[in-house]
Amino acid sequence: MNQSMMEMMAEAIKMVPAIAPGDAAELLNKGTAMAVDVRNSGEVAKTGKIAGALHIPLDQVPASHAAALDKDKTILLYCASGGRSALAAKFLLENGYNDVRNLGGFGEWANSGGAVQQV
Repeated sequence: MNQSMMEMMAEAIKMVPAIAPGDAAELLNKGTAMAVDVRNSGEVAKTGKIAGALHIPLDQVPASHAAALDKDKTILLYCASGGRSALAAKFLLENGYNDVRNLGGFGEWANSGGAVQQV
């Protein structure tokens, strides 16, 4: 039986640890984490991204994760609402990344006063 995308997102959200924007900012400021935006290019162009974040659209995460992501850092993934970032985080956890967190939606970051970079 095939799972719907919503079911897969719900399962991933349960599996992946969440992190609050303030805690994420602290890790980013210490240099022990990296933020990854998994939204599509149009979304990022419209709203910007977390300052310094790597942009890897969700459909490119499997192909590009090995070269782009640092396994020694905490990987903080985010999207518009937290569903796609949870899917990407679940994939990374299943592929050898030990410290992966779901930051949730970009709006939460921006509304909390997190640094935003226009692209």
